[in-house]
Amino acid sequence: MTMNRRRFLVASTTVVGGAGVLAATVPFISYWTPSARARAIAAPVEINLEGLEPGQQISVDWRGQPVWVLRRTPEMLQRLDALTESDELRDPHGEVATQQPSYVSGAQRSVNDEYLVVIAICTHLGCVPSFRPEPGSITADWPGGYFCPCHASRFDFAGRVFRGVPASTNLVIPPHRYLSESRIEIGVDPE
Repeated sequence: MTMNRRRFLVASTTVVGGAGVLAATVPFISYWTPSARARAIAAPVEINLEGLEPGQQISVDWRGQPVWVLRRTPEMLQRLDALTESDELRDPHGEVATQQPSYVSGAQRSVNDEYLVVIAICTHLGCVPSFRPEPGSITADWPGGYFCPCHASRFDFAGRVFRGVPASTNLVIPPHRYLSESRIEIGVDPE
């Protein structure tokens, strides 16, 4: 009889102890799941491009980072082509794979040449560059683009970095897809 009682006590203690361990791990497991606020920050962002005129840019927030969508003019696209042929850019063809998704390639660094979608954070020290589209507005040979006021890094209308500036890589292109001709979704790759 003592053996049966001992087995019963060991089994009961094991069950109660296991339940206690399970109850103690629940708060730790729930701590690892992201909050509703964190899920909302990481969610994709839809943008309506209707009304965005050529030469205009809009800014949206995605994952706590500013993202610019620029509707490029034919003149801006011509300047991109001219810069690609020059030796003024560090990475004119966007060959650093970490700077853009695999479906974004070429001198325009975009899915649709008319629109640039880029994270607006300088790759040098994380400042936000300013949009300076006017040729000659910074220096006499300035073709227009983005200028970082923190340390004078310069980027063209495709987010490509010029040579001789502190930033060593192009501005980052986020994952994005076109839902229609006038709507894009940032944060999701095309299917």
